[in-house]
Amino acid sequence: MCRNIRVLHNFEPPATEAEIQASALQYVRKISGSSRPSAANQQAFDEAVAQIADTTRTLLDRLVTNAAPRNREVEAAKAKERAAQRYA
Repeated sequence: MCRNIRVLHNFEPPATEAEIQASALQYVRKISGSSRPSAANQQAFDEAVAQIADTTRTLLDRLVTNAAPRNREVEAAKAKERAAQRYA
């Protein structure tokens, strides 16, 4: 259920709004135990996603590092290699 929660800090180009939103949604799904909330819980679910996305955006804007920015394509290739070794 947490596949979209990815490291978002220190990438070039920076994390997109869609990446932040997807991570926030997956986080709320995980902690609520529900991928689709009931109609009674939809507003609380949506508000939690929005608040977590805002907090994530603030955090990413405030974090500092001396490390060189990572490249998404290189990181994706590393992940595929790890998966190939794990599931070979």
